[in-house]
Amino acid sequence: MDMDTRLLRYFAAVCEEGQLTAAAARLRIAQPTLTKQIRRLEEQLGVQLFRRSRAGMVPTPAGQVLAGRAGFLLAGWDEALRATREAANRAGGVLRVGFEGATINLVGRAIVEEFALRMPGWQVQMRQNNWFDETSGLLTGDIDLALWHAPPSITDRYGCADLGTEERWAALAADHPLAARAELDFAELLDEEFVAIPQEAGHWRDYWLGVEERRGHPVRIGAVAHNADEWLAAVACGQGIGFAPQSMSRLAARPDVVHRPVRGLSASRVGLYWPLDRPLTPAMAAFARCCQGHIEVQHRPSDQTAANGVG
Repeated sequence: MDMDTRLLRYFAAVCEEGQLTAAAARLRIAQPTLTKQIRRLEEQLGVQLFRRSRAGMVPTPAGQVLAGRAGFLLAGWDEALRATREAANRAGGVLRVGFEGATINLVGRAIVEEFALRMPGWQVQMRQNNWFDETSGLLTGDIDLALWHAPPSITDRYGCADLGTEERWAALAADHPLAARAELDFAELLDEEFVAIPQEAGHWRDYWLGVEERRGHPVRIGAVAHNADEWLAAVACGQGIGFAPQSMSRLAARPDVVHRPVRGLSASRVGLYWPLDRPLTPAMAAFARCCQGHIEVQHRPSDQTAANGVG
């Protein structure tokens, strides 16, 4: 029987945490998604793995047997992946980099050409971030690095090659009553309808809705978009407003959408991110160095900050 190792990791996390909520937070996925994946594993195996009770998730006898072997299986798989990546680092390969919508325009030819000089035999493959996965594919290994505009606190969970900081601006339809204003205040946007990204995006959905700054004030959702193009189209059609990096005003400019600075909304930390438990490979470090030399954001980091974890 073929099995996705991701399902086994989800199972192991639930066993170790004893609760779906805690396991979902640790895995950085939504709880309904984790519940669905555990059920999928049970269906594949044809056994019940947990008894659900008020106390939490208790492994059944079959679940206990699998739990006793899951650690060994995952450790063996991780070692195989490390050996494979080390061999690839010596022979050349493909570095997969995720990006957010229009931020792909931050990565130009100069970066790719410098990377090719630093890492002969390597290629860069750019992939748009998956809004249905909080890690954008980092946890599953679908990508090696993610280009994110993120809250500073995210470095508790991810390594970061810092590219600087950038303000979050409001995006509004050109005929919106507030579009004529040169600057907006966060408090006056609280009751506006917003274009949201999917719930599966987890903390990213909250971040781009300004939930922290709302201090408990509920969000009104006018539309839900599944990718960056849908999001911008929904804003242009007046289905809601949204927050986006300031650079989006030039990277994805269109006449029916205006972008305005917002007082009271914290700035993003722009960087290339990777899981803390995954070593930074020479190819990842080389690409980060190339980006730090060429990408322009509002406020660039100091040389010492930019070199954080990047050799």
